[in-house]
Amino acid sequence: MKKFTKIVATISDRRCDVGFIRDLYDNGLNVVRMNSAHLSYEGFKKIVSNVRAVSSSIGILMDTKGAEIRTTTNVNDSTITFNAGDKVTFEGNPQGETSHDRICLSYPDIAEHATPGVHFLIDDGEIDFIIDSIDGKTIHATALNGGELGSRKSVNIPGVKIPLPSLTERDKTNINIAMELGIDFIAHSFVRSARDVEDIQEILDANNSPIKIISKIENQEGIDNFDEILEASYGIMIARGDLGIEVPAERIPVIQSSLINKCVLHHKPVIVATQMLHSMINNPRPTRAEVSDIANAVNQHTDALMLSGETAYGKYPVEAISTMTKVAAEVEKSLAHTRIIPTVEPDVTSFLARQAVASSNILGTKAIVTDSYTGRTARYISSYRGNDPVLAICYRPHVVRLLGLSYGVLPVYREKMETSRRYISTALNYLMEIGRLTRNDRIAYLGGSFGEGHGTTFLEINTVGDILDNYESFCLPNLEEAK
Repeated sequence: MKKFTKIVATISDRRCDVGFIRDLYDNGLNVVRMNSAHLSYEGFKKIVSNVRAVSSSIGILMDTKGAEIRTTTNVNDSTITFNAGDKVTFEGNPQGETSHDRICLSYPDIAEHATPGVHFLIDDGEIDFIIDSIDGKTIHATALNGGELGSRKSVNIPGVKIPLPSLTERDKTNINIAMELGIDFIAHSFVRSARDVEDIQEILDANNSPIKIISKIENQEGIDNFDEILEASYGIMIARGDLGIEVPAERIPVIQSSLINKCVLHHKPVIVATQMLHSMINNPRPTRAEVSDIANAVNQHTDALMLSGETAYGKYPVEAISTMTKVAAEVEKSLAHTRIIPTVEPDVTSFLARQAVASSNILGTKAIVTDSYTGRTARYISSYRGNDPVLAICYRPHVVRLLGLSYGVLPVYREKMETSRRYISTALNYLMEIGRLTRNDRIAYLGGSFGEGHGTTFLEINTVGDILDNYESFCLPNLEEAK
């Protein structure tokens, strides 16, 4: 584990050979993202197969398209040039072709929700149109700047709530693919409320699927309803691309900090995404602004950072992920103070996790070890953002991949052992092998007295050498051992 902050990297089926993924993994990759907008079933299957060939511990995340509006295919699929002042019409016509004078949109009822003075921001805000008037189903608008428009580009309409369904038919098909292929996370796009999350959760529950939902926050509605979205989600992705179009750019840093803080307070993983090393798509070195962007997210205590085009199709994918790893690791060294939430929740796991992290400052412990059935205890420890690694010995392989999004957690799968004593001794030997511990170091161990899946009930603090030297007589309060 080269850094505590985890890295999510987008992979395309056009560049996903085993050697390439292994290079990314060796340089800090924790979770692979697949963009469903650009993949077929065979593409998904190819990526998943190659990722699993590299390591069973790499998490895999699939995006949905979610509630979005796009332009239709251009006439002859050509690029259309616009100049400032050009007059155009917009129509809600999913089957129509887009031309210079008539731009067709994928949402049929767009004229019912737009009003004069509203902006249509096309292709991630590259071209800005302002609505002049509306005549029935035809919207008349003026281009405020020039630009090139390709086929099927995104449309953002800041300040306007449009009742789009949260899942498209393609999304439903892809969710079934995700369940079939054993994918770990679904990142749901354009989440506006808890109901959007529940629409996916109901499908997963009906199929007894363990897939976890990451909600992408990328519009004002998502911000307005963030608390209920967070409650319904496994984790959050702050998708700054569309968010930066929907919301004034100067507000993004403050929003980012606020959302990260809420996720940490609720013990849920959070990913900061979009254009973190965008210049490295074409250049071997990052800009100073990009390095500062990564550093700022790490200082704000994000769990994970995400790369998109940098690894999907950029010229320097391995260099990009290596750069992100180095910057994150360097900034983590400067986080001198452990982030401990001042309030104590009425929850045993939360209380013990906090004390385990506090033991580093007070007692000088050098690592925290826990055995994990669901990953919950490890996530709680992670949320207190300690300075020492958390080794999570996982009973189930997929929990290893889930913890690939949790800050500072080194998850390792071990087949079922007969006692908790066996788990802790295995963990300590492993941490010594990788150079994280010596025999003279103290460690904190969080475990449960009632066996797998029954929660954390005790905190043990001891010296590595004492535990290993007294293995036969060393006792933990585990009722299974006492039988």
